[in-house]
Amino acid sequence: MKLLIVDDHPVIRHGLRQLIEEDFKASMIGEAGTARELLDSIQSEDWDLVILDVNLPDRNGLEALKEVKRLRPELPIIVLSLYPEEQYAMRAFKAGASAYLTKDRTLNELLSAIRKVRAGGRYVSTTLAEHLAQELAGGRPTPSHHLLSDRELEVLRLLAKGKTVSQIGDHLALSVKTVSTYRARLLEKLRLHTTAELIRYALDHNLAA
Repeated sequence: MKLLIVDDHPVIRHGLRQLIEEDFKASMIGEAGTARELLDSIQSEDWDLVILDVNLPDRNGLEALKEVKRLRPELPIIVLSLYPEEQYAMRAFKAGASAYLTKDRTLNELLSAIRKVRAGGRYVSTTLAEHLAQELAGGRPTPSHHLLSDRELEVLRLLAKGKTVSQIGDHLALSVKTVSTYRARLLEKLRLHTTAELIRYALDHNLAA
């Protein structure tokens, strides 16, 4: 198996690499720390599987995921993230992920996900399956932020981290005017009135990790 680990923290990449190599001894494992390195790597190497973090320094991981699937539609991707499943898992699956796991999951669960995805399946954790079942049964109201686009959610997350409109524009390669438009959409969709209320909403719903 040729597996690529994409995370902006070298210590995490190294740790994952060691743990995976213990179970998949014949594997070739590569590393990337940015979305740019990821995209360059999948175009120069024929990988069997990618483990991808959502929070990359140069680009949102979900956007990078969509680009990878455009370039390599059959390449399976496991998203491994700090963000709670209820916030990002469905977005990741819609973007083309084969599995979504939070970083507090056990090694055994990650290895199970790798095996299932390598066999052509999708891996859904018990927690996420339960959450989806409750939503389908109408037992849990859908939070307003689930209606946001991926870009809107990213702008909300960056606002909650204390970034200014100008800083968000630099980070996302957008104009200040465009970021301001996204902020206006956020206020409308979440039925809020100020940036402070947006930040409070994001903190209350654990969107600022």
